[in-house]
Amino acid sequence: MSQYFLGVDGGQSSTTAIVGDEHGRVIGVGRSGPSNHVGAAEGHSKFVNAIRGCVKAACAEAGLDAAGVRFVSACLGFSGGPADKESIVKEIVPSTLTTVTHDGLIALSGATAGAPGLITIGGTGSFAFGRNAAGKTARAGGWGYLFGDEGSGFYVVRQALRAALRCEEGWGPPTALGGVLLGATGAKDVNELQHWFYTTEFPRPRIAAFSKLVDEAAVNGDETAREILNEAAQQLATIAGVVRRQLFQAGEAVRVAYIGGVFKSAILLARFQMLVEMEDGNQVGPPVYGPAAGALLEAYGATGAKCRLSNVPEEKP
Repeated sequence: MSQYFLGVDGGQSSTTAIVGDEHGRVIGVGRSGPSNHVGAAEGHSKFVNAIRGCVKAACAEAGLDAAGVRFVSACLGFSGGPADKESIVKEIVPSTLTTVTHDGLIALSGATAGAPGLITIGGTGSFAFGRNAAGKTARAGGWGYLFGDEGSGFYVVRQALRAALRCEEGWGPPTALGGVLLGATGAKDVNELQHWFYTTEFPRPRIAAFSKLVDEAAVNGDETAREILNEAAQQLATIAGVVRRQLFQAGEAVRVAYIGGVFKSAILLARFQMLVEMEDGNQVGPPVYGPAAGALLEAYGATGAKCRLSNVPEEKP
């Protein structure tokens, strides 16, 4: 009799489910809406619909009846953590063994294909997370935009706006960053733009997305933009180093994967890789798989199985 396993990545923008068979072969993928909030009645309903929707779609692609299948093991990872979601998940996901965890763990498992190592995430926010061969985990950063998120997309744009404001007021070096940001937003001046960035019209992910403009300015020769990217890389390398030292011996071989939009900057990535690989044993590279595949690997691992995945689709960001 065939056995089936489930991995789910529940995020702020979408939810992805992956179904695998007993051999580690991915046989179905399904997607639905966000599943990060469950507090209010409306949030609870959206959460349940997102989980059921993506699992049903994955089962349909796998040729399974979602109403009749029971998974041997399921792992679901969520942004914001599992505390308010675990009891709901166990009611709606038919699985003999169910693991509900945070998005950092499944991102790490996917990035390293389940092997020991660490990830550094530089998206809207930033943090580093790792796990060693003994199963011990550690993290650094992830304090949110008010108190942390150094090196993130939001951080890069905040530094760029500050540099533009200082230039406009006459107490900072010349930079093209003000003009670049004004051209992208339509604000009349940088002072108006910084007020716009405080409004709900500019949520943090939208602001963070402007980090690509900072990279473009740096590529075009703006020294201030380049300094911002290099400093962001330093911050990300620092939190990666903190996690490494908590989990691994000096000189031990460690895979360090990078995830997130800021690493699309060749300038930032090159600086990050150089800094991280200054420590003996570190090997920097892109993730092997996405977080949904990581959740599936964790589902296998919870049963003691050591599976090598096959037929793994590329996950949409």
